[in-house]
Amino acid sequence: MLKKNVNKIKVMALGGLGEIGKNMTVIEYRDEIIVIDAGLSFPEDEMLGVDIVIPDITYLVKNRDKIKGIFITHGHEDHIGALPYVLKKINVPIYGSKLSIGLIQVKLKEHKMNNVRLNVVDPRQVIKLDNMEVEFIRNNHSIPDACSIAVHTDEGIIYHTGDFKIDLTPISGDVMDMHRICELSEKGVILMLADSTNAERPGSTMSEKTVGVGLDDLFRKAENSRIIVATFASNIHRLQQIMNTAGHFNRKVAISGRSMVNVVSVAKELGYLEIPDDMLIDLNDIGKYQDHELVLITTGSQGEPMSALARMASSDHKKVEIKSGDLVIISAHPIPGNEKSISKVINFLFEKGAEVVYDDADIHVSGHACQEELKLMHRLVRPKFFMPAHGEYRMLKKHSEIAQELGMNEENIFVMQTGDVLELDKNSARVSGRIPTGNILVDGLGVGDVGNIVLRDRKHLSEDGLMIVVVTISKEEGRVLAGPDIISRGFVYVRESEDLMDGAKAIIKQVLKECEDKNIKEWAYLKNNIKENLKEYLYQKTKRNPMILPIIMEV
Repeated sequence: MLKKNVNKIKVMALGGLGEIGKNMTVIEYRDEIIVIDAGLSFPEDEMLGVDIVIPDITYLVKNRDKIKGIFITHGHEDHIGALPYVLKKINVPIYGSKLSIGLIQVKLKEHKMNNVRLNVVDPRQVIKLDNMEVEFIRNNHSIPDACSIAVHTDEGIIYHTGDFKIDLTPISGDVMDMHRICELSEKGVILMLADSTNAERPGSTMSEKTVGVGLDDLFRKAENSRIIVATFASNIHRLQQIMNTAGHFNRKVAISGRSMVNVVSVAKELGYLEIPDDMLIDLNDIGKYQDHELVLITTGSQGEPMSALARMASSDHKKVEIKSGDLVIISAHPIPGNEKSISKVINFLFEKGAEVVYDDADIHVSGHACQEELKLMHRLVRPKFFMPAHGEYRMLKKHSEIAQELGMNEENIFVMQTGDVLELDKNSARVSGRIPTGNILVDGLGVGDVGNIVLRDRKHLSEDGLMIVVVTISKEEGRVLAGPDIISRGFVYVRESEDLMDGAKAIIKQVLKECEDKNIKEWAYLKNNIKENLKEYLYQKTKRNPMILPIIMEV
């Protein structure tokens, strides 16, 4: 039996590779484990009825005694959204910046969790463990207090960029701590994990401050209109610019959307949003003001069906009705997969007479680094090994090509999949195996109880509908006492398909008679015969395969 090499470091992603969102990285060294981020992602179209998707943490549950803490890079949902579900299984300390911890507290309060150990850390602060030291380094992103994380080991430093961009004129005034990054490079970074979201985009990401100019221009042109701005709730820098522009044009601001209200409240309380006391008004009071005096900030920039903007667009919002002359600004780019939802909302807004500004470079900039910034990060860090992270596979692949253009040996670059184990030390690195991984689907209060079979059934129901067959049979004689009665949902309208229903009943009666003649009283056999014969008949007549559910009642 081979002796375990205790000096090897294991790096594993439980999410965030080959996908956007669900970011979660595990680093294991000498019987100590740290976890970086615990994010969620939103369901794909075929995940019918599912609310959110979180990482499978089977490996962490199995090794819970080794886990020293979860270290948060920043407060976006794709980095903190899974925490309430994770902490119910592994209650370990959480470390993060002041704003990140503030947003986590709100999330835990909603889940009625009050026994979590939350620790606020400052940039350059180091958390010392037995075998590792974890250092937070100031970063730039689309939310304040974003950090990258350096993990110090005897084998060298592992540097995790987190989500980042290089913004030399950030709204908060705090630029990325490049000086400290260079110091780490001098000490020796053996592995860098880097954000790959914009690896396909050439050039550099525009500064967040440029959005202020675009907003100012739109507000000036809409001097007589009510203005509604939809953006990500957690994009606090964007919220600050909207507030600044509203103040410049003497407009009051109302907030719509639960997540937006929560974030504004926390950010204002912690000092990350500067809002004049008389600017914010209650959404219930917007009727007291003229259109030219109002700005509404709302959720729904991704077209989410239950978001405030979507409800406004479909006349389902209790307090806001879109009207002719409104200016709606969608200050966000669509996340891949959300294009249809957003397009639907935009069409509804136009139908109601609103002017809609969307997909405009002047009102949105990304929070992620483009190719030139990624190149600069590689030059600053100079890692021995490199693992592209945070992105779909094509993004990870493109990032690996960028590293090769800069002179990095392809053998030292690891484009990995979620669950792959990268094992390394100061001299070597290799993919050594896999750990259990996958998606855990959250549907209402159910966590993980919706699997492939349930999704398959939901898809079947959504496409072909349901037919229920009810028959009452004598328990002693096996004789049919009542029925068959047929109930159709999502298949055909019964009253307009009498011939089809009569034919179906005839088929069922024939099956029942055959079973009665043969004295068969095994209901499983009877149900299966009804399903098979009815399925063949319905497909022959309609070319559809509804889900068939026979119900046999004994009397």
